[in-house]
Amino acid sequence: MYICAVANQKGGVGKTTTAHNLGMVLGQKKKVLLIDLDAQGNLTDACGFTQPDLHGSAYEVLGGGKSLVEVTLPLAKGIDLLPATRDLAVAELAFASKLGRENLLKKALKSADYDFVIIDCPPSLGLLTVNALTAANGVLIPVQAEYYALAGLDLIQETMQGVVENLNPGLHTLGILLTFFDGRKSLNRDVANGLRERWGNLVFKTPIRDNVALAEAPSNGQSIFDYRSQSYGAQDYAALAREFMLRVKKL
Repeated sequence: MYICAVANQKGGVGKTTTAHNLGMVLGQKKKVLLIDLDAQGNLTDACGFTQPDLHGSAYEVLGGGKSLVEVTLPLAKGIDLLPATRDLAVAELAFASKLGRENLLKKALKSADYDFVIIDCPPSLGLLTVNALTAANGVLIPVQAEYYALAGLDLIQETMQGVVENLNPGLHTLGILLTFFDGRKSLNRDVANGLRERWGNLVFKTPIRDNVALAEAPSNGQSIFDYRSQSYGAQDYAALAREFMLRVKKL
């Protein structure tokens, strides 16, 4: 089982879109669990679920009140979702005094039977993200093709280093993913070149192009493949999944 945390402390960089669509492609041939660790519940919404559909959430699984099997929802054949509710907003306080609070997700996933687990992390570097990094084998970092992207990467790398040193020595950066990319814009090209100069082959060859369909699909509770299978967004996430699989196989 390979566990991948999709993480960046900056919001609006395409974490949820990436977790959702990458998971849907991988699920065509493998058994996949998607985990929504963000109190906003955007991944849960994007998968087409509303609060009445839920039997519980990631909050209860982390707290030990319910098991993973009790709470997960079937999304498609071979693909399940561990949904989020607003309860996650108080997780930092609720679990602050809990022994082994950084290992709650790792413990919950011990008995999980999947080929891939894809975790949509919240836009912060707090306890929930630390739980994801402690449970994960690798981290996929979506980065918007803009100037501040470079500075933000240093911060998440620092957090990862702390996790490696204290909690999860096997954690690695699987890759850096350029999102909202428009090759016609010189700034986007400059940022892409800057990332590749600094991080080399860690940057995925596949950028996710800026695409209206990717923004529209979640409001319909669909992945890009169900919403508009011939779009640039669908093409790019299919290409990313191939690259993702190649990287995982090399480990």
